[in-house]
Amino acid sequence: MTDLDQVRAETLNSISAASDVAALEQVRVTALGKKGGITALMRMLGDMGADERRVFGQQINAVKDEVAAALEARKIVLEAAALDQRLARERIDVTLPARPEAQGRIHPISQTVDEVVAIFGQMGFTVAEGPDIEDDFHNFTALNFPPEHPARLMHDTFFLPEKADGSRLLLRTHTSPVQVRTMLQQKPPIRVIIPGRTYRCDSDMTHTPMFHQVEGLVIDRTTNMGHLKGCLIEFVKTYFELDDVPVRFRPSFFPFTEPSAEVDIGCSRAGGELKIGAGADWLEILGCGMVHPNVLTNCGVDPNEYQGFAFGMGIERIAMLKYGIPDLRTFFESDLRWLRHYGFVPLDLPTLTGGLAR
Repeated sequence: MTDLDQVRAETLNSISAASDVAALEQVRVTALGKKGGITALMRMLGDMGADERRVFGQQINAVKDEVAAALEARKIVLEAAALDQRLARERIDVTLPARPEAQGRIHPISQTVDEVVAIFGQMGFTVAEGPDIEDDFHNFTALNFPPEHPARLMHDTFFLPEKADGSRLLLRTHTSPVQVRTMLQQKPPIRVIIPGRTYRCDSDMTHTPMFHQVEGLVIDRTTNMGHLKGCLIEFVKTYFELDDVPVRFRPSFFPFTEPSAEVDIGCSRAGGELKIGAGADWLEILGCGMVHPNVLTNCGVDPNEYQGFAFGMGIERIAMLKYGIPDLRTFFESDLRWLRHYGFVPLDLPTLTGGLAR
């Protein structure tokens, strides 16, 4: 009995003193494991007489049950304490603002594309895309470029090596090939907006070898020049977020449209600062016109039944005008300081109802 009382007291004291679940498990093994103190006392039953074995067996089973109950109770307390400590350690205050250093930025080109798509999307345009590597037919021939046109020369266009048959692929010089592909694949009515990369052999403060364009195409039976003007005037006012932006259309020439026009918007250069809106000066921002009948024919569209308009503008150019970016080359320099200054907050997508630029 003396040994049993001593083992019981020591075990219960060890259970109470256990500081964590691991320590408590060690106490259980020490008392009830194969080599534990209580287990060793139970082995003594085999050497006792029947009456002594019955009495001692009842006593040792009572101690064993008491220790097991104490272990379970202490385990519940220690597990609850461990959970409280973990919750306190891993707690996050969701009301705190995000750390600025962990916040990315949307590039102005991506932002401008989203803005343009949002505006024309409200007018019923859908986005169309095409490959950056094109052939002569889609990039030139189908768009009514004559064989001797300067754009076909090496000093304007990035050509790939000649094939065995003498033909050459090229990096598209505009996004107009997507207009051709759309007309070849889809029957009118057509209303698409086409953003994408384009490539030309040019590099200075206002030109880069790779740049971005966005073009629009509308083909149906009744579209006319008046619809084109209304569409672009509404775009200019919405994009620059100004109610009063003078817009004028100057006659011009493009192989793929007839009649063709350059679009100018009013501006002021007073004090050496360019400001879009009412002013004494004009600034050209895009080209447009009615789709040439030859282009419709080349794309399998009957010009006697259908007509339409097209327009195109440089995305970098309109981004520079709206956000005051002075040098085109900085768009592609991967300077994080520049991006933090001119970039936009992620997930704050432009909408006509919520605002284009935040």
